Amino acid sequence: MRIVEIVYRYDADEERRRPEDARSARERLERGNLDFARLVERVDSGDEPLVQQVVHVDPRELGVRSGGEAPRQRPFAAVLGCADARVPIELVFHEGPNDLFVVRVAGNVLGPDILGSLRYAIEHLSDSLRLVVVLGHSGCGAIGAAVDTFLRPAGYLDLADQHDLRGIVDGLLATVLIAARVLSVVYGPGVESRAGYRAALTELSVVFNAALGAFTVRKELERLHAEAMLSAVYGAYVLDTRQIWAPGPGDGERHGLGDPPADLGGFRELARATAESARIRALLG
Repeated sequence: MRIVEIVYRYDADEERRRPEDARSARERLERGNLDFARLVERVDSGDEPLVQQVVHVDPRELGVRSGGEAPRQRPFAAVLGCADARVPIELVFHEGPNDLFVVRVAGNVLGPDILGSLRYAIEHLSDSLRLVVVLGHSGCGAIGAAVDTFLRPAGYLDLADQHDLRGIVDGLLATVLIAARVLSVVYGPGVESRAGYRAALTELSVVFNAALGAFTVRKELERLHAEAMLSAVYGAYVLDTRQIWAPGPGDGERHGLGDPPADLGGFRELARATAESARIRALLG
């Protein structure tokens, strides 16, 4: 029998310090994601009877050994993620309690309520907060619904009496339209007839949606004059590899978290690099 353990451990002799700047916060999250991906790889290999991952924590972050006082919020990163249950944010990044300020909504759509929650973190948790992450994921059901609406517009009528779901789909349709245009430019006007077109269109839309969200957050940081201490980055959690994928202009293959484009030209470069990536080509078939 194979045993998998994810252990939250307190070591009195080892203090897990908070990152001091955006760069170190980003590097810590990227290392944590690689640790998580390797954990699953070790389980899949079947070579070890016990596979263990240790997350070092301070019990005071849970209110233990705190003299009865509630712990103070001090996350070093805020993460906007999808509500999908297959993407456990803290596990994905190898983090423990009070490390991440997590906001989740289907399709990680950056609506007013979500932006308000992130603004709260930016304005009230500035002592510890160093990074804002917009994290999409492969196979996103909300984006898949927007893709299906694009491919079969008549199906939109099925949502006529579901105002809440329509709002999510409406917020994603523009991204899908852009992704479809990019695929047509890169692969030719007949690309929609290829067997994997829907899957490729969904994946490309996931990346654009996350990058656009991080771009919007970065503009909000500038508006709040918080860009000196905080950065906004994006990524897409790939369910089958457990790694974060964040294509950048000119490099569609890179993993880890990425900086959003700075302007329209940057988004064009990102669009082409992602569309031409090995992952999108493989999905298209």
